[in-house]
Amino acid sequence: MTALSRQTLGQLDSRIAVPNYDRGAVTPGIVHFGVGGFHRAHQAMYLDALMNRGEALDWGIVGVGVMPGDRRMQEALAAQDYLYTLVTKHPDGHYEPRVIGSIVGYLFAPDDPEAVIERMADPATRIVSLTVTEGGYNFHHVTGEYDLTNAQVRHDLEHPQAPQTTFGLIVEALRRRHERGVAPFTVMSCDNIQGNGEVAHRMFTAHARALDSELGAWVEREVSFPNSMVDRITPVTTPADIDELKRRFAIEDRWPVVCEPFTQWVLEDHFTLGRPAFETVDVQVVDDVMPYELMKLRLLNASHQALTYFGYLAGYRYAHEVCQDPLFVDFLLDYMTIEATPTLRPVPGVDLDAYKRTLIERFANPEIKDTLARLCAESSDRIPKWLLPVIREQLARDGDIRRSAAVVASWARYAEGADEQGRPIEIVDRLKDSLLAIAQNNRQQPSAFIENRQLFGDLADDERFRQAYLEALERLHAHGARATVGALVAR
Repeated sequence: MTALSRQTLGQLDSRIAVPNYDRGAVTPGIVHFGVGGFHRAHQAMYLDALMNRGEALDWGIVGVGVMPGDRRMQEALAAQDYLYTLVTKHPDGHYEPRVIGSIVGYLFAPDDPEAVIERMADPATRIVSLTVTEGGYNFHHVTGEYDLTNAQVRHDLEHPQAPQTTFGLIVEALRRRHERGVAPFTVMSCDNIQGNGEVAHRMFTAHARALDSELGAWVEREVSFPNSMVDRITPVTTPADIDELKRRFAIEDRWPVVCEPFTQWVLEDHFTLGRPAFETVDVQVVDDVMPYELMKLRLLNASHQALTYFGYLAGYRYAHEVCQDPLFVDFLLDYMTIEATPTLRPVPGVDLDAYKRTLIERFANPEIKDTLARLCAESSDRIPKWLLPVIREQLARDGDIRRSAAVVASWARYAEGADEQGRPIEIVDRLKDSLLAIAQNNRQQPSAFIENRQLFGDLADDERFRQAYLEALERLHAHGARATVGALVAR
């Protein structure tokens, strides 16, 4: 068994691809917040591919952890010289391992916020990128405004040189660059939010403006926030994944990443201080990300929501199990074709029918073992961003919303905290307590869940949505998830 490190790269199984560049020659150019599985299967992988071509060696990544749980990642990566194994799992059982070397450091912000700020203030840092999840942007789901009442945000505004949040850290670094006459870095969001760059622009500008009006105006005017669309199914790494890597390839990796073969990144070309030549490693660099973004959010991400609660309630525990069931496949395709597709813009170079079929094939990959529990997590951040826009647009165009409304009902039923066999469901959501309190009264007050204006705004006032939701929730209680899905499949 070989423990992964810079010194042992030459000792690894020959089937494991390793960096062919001198990692000692790689210098930092990017600071990345949120070094989880997705970042390591996506952005870091693309940069590693560039470096293997002898390019972008001045674009090494320094990771930053802000949350308490990020300390584990910092410790795991530091112990193996910031190397890790990316394992692509093919549907036929073939594993394709590759050691990624594009991360060259990791700073844990709670230990030393000053080091994080100064790393970003360094002129060598030209991009600060983010995968901080859909809930990490601190905006109100209905108004879209930056939440200045957040306790940590208030702390950062009062103590800007000792910040606790991503916003406070980045804005303080921008302030120092402005003060020192250094051009600002680009802030590049890689999160699953519609108009992620525009959202980041609004939120960071709002924080800067609350701190200092002149600074806010400079951030608004000078900092670039390109939109992007990112896509790769990357389930949480399990102990079984670590053991399987040891068994198949005799490598000991503290925190490998597993992913599907498919990967896509569509990126707007708006950068203040340049960027790596991403287009040479199959990144789609475009003028307008929006059509691709809507396609992905409303077909892939919203479809994950469409399968996960129904599937879990019906007794499944993995996405591939649901997508090997013809009834659920028909339901997903009907949602995508009848409700989501009419809300999309033309997508240059994409056959949408083929894209939908590819999504089902990807979801059905048995090697990925993507848990429904993962897909069910943080619903209050996902449903409002991915599914509710479909409902609103379909209502405006007098389109069908029965399946989308039923997905909302399946979430409400799931949020009751017990499946159809009475087994407890562990709800993972920042609004867990309030959601449980409402959902456990679904039978007595069936409309209360969608009357939560913090999440749904005025949707409950629309009679067509309200009735579709109530009918689906009643059927879920009376007949179960499978029968509810069956009733909605187009005949």
